[in-house]
Amino acid sequence: ERLERVQQPRTLAMQAPSGISLPDDKPPPPTPLSKPVIFATSGMGGVMGWCIVHPFNTLAVRINLASMNPGAAPKPFVAYASELIATEGVSSLYAGLGAGCLRQIFYATSRYGLFETFRDAAAKYRETDFAQRFTLASVAGGCAAFISCPVEVCLVRMSNDAAQPAAEQRGYKSVFDAFGRIMGEEGFGAFYRGSQPFVMRAMLVGGTQVATYDQFKTFYQKQIGAKVGTLLNTFFSAMSAGLIYSVITMPFETTKNRMAFQKPDAAGKLPYTSTPQTIATIARTEGTLALWNGFFPYYGRCGGHTVTMFFFVEEIRKTYRRYRG
Repeated sequence: ERLERVQQPRTLAMQAPSGISLPDDKPPPPTPLSKPVIFATSGMGGVMGWCIVHPFNTLAVRINLASMNPGAAPKPFVAYASELIATEGVSSLYAGLGAGCLRQIFYATSRYGLFETFRDAAAKYRETDFAQRFTLASVAGGCAAFISCPVEVCLVRMSNDAAQPAAEQRGYKSVFDAFGRIMGEEGFGAFYRGSQPFVMRAMLVGGTQVATYDQFKTFYQKQIGAKVGTLLNTFFSAMSAGLIYSVITMPFETTKNRMAFQKPDAAGKLPYTSTPQTIATIARTEGTLALWNGFFPYYGRCGGHTVTMFFFVEEIRKTYRRYRG
């Protein structure tokens, strides 16, 4: 009896007042989302982010392909953008926006959604590490690129069409018009003309963007105290991941643009036939650095879309959980 009286205050001391958490208590993990919600929020975030960064993509494509014109001298990013706005208006920066948004519906939805699906499935068997996230994200990126390649071809062509001489412009009225004309005039195979570099680039993007983004979120939380899920953490993590994958993937972006936009010569022969041949041809005829033409707007698109996409995805999911209860 005496022992019970001695132990009682100690037991009471371990009990926290109602509504107050003990220091060792951890907040419960967020409620797992269903697969349809994961895919839907990924696509919505991708589309919303793309609407913001589409002008960077237009500039990146046009600067990147400008060197295809004989005698064209490369121009700095700011000078090229200023000249484009002065001659064609601000609306020219949004050429191909419909194709860009449609691309995100296929690409962002499947890439990020598949990655989370693969990651969660693998986590049931072992703790996911960087190597595993990199591999899973690469596979998800490659699958997403192959699915969305037809829309990517439409996007590249529509973004750069106005830069061509009037006699050489294709004059697509919309992404659906572009899709129908390419199918009718060039055949279904034209949609996958640049699929090799696009899939290779997407695998690198998947690995370096999605996987490194996860790593950077943890890194910045530990190093500067920016908690995961905050805007500061999202911004720094996304821009860091975007810089890494922009440098690595730019040659494949250049190759994809050339192969998607090319036209056959008088004999019906295409100048670019494969990823290695295209990279070697550009490096030999224009110099190795030509593979990085348009890097700054490309990074603006990559880093900016990484920031805005992941921000919108996380905010949409927070809102969904809040209203779902």
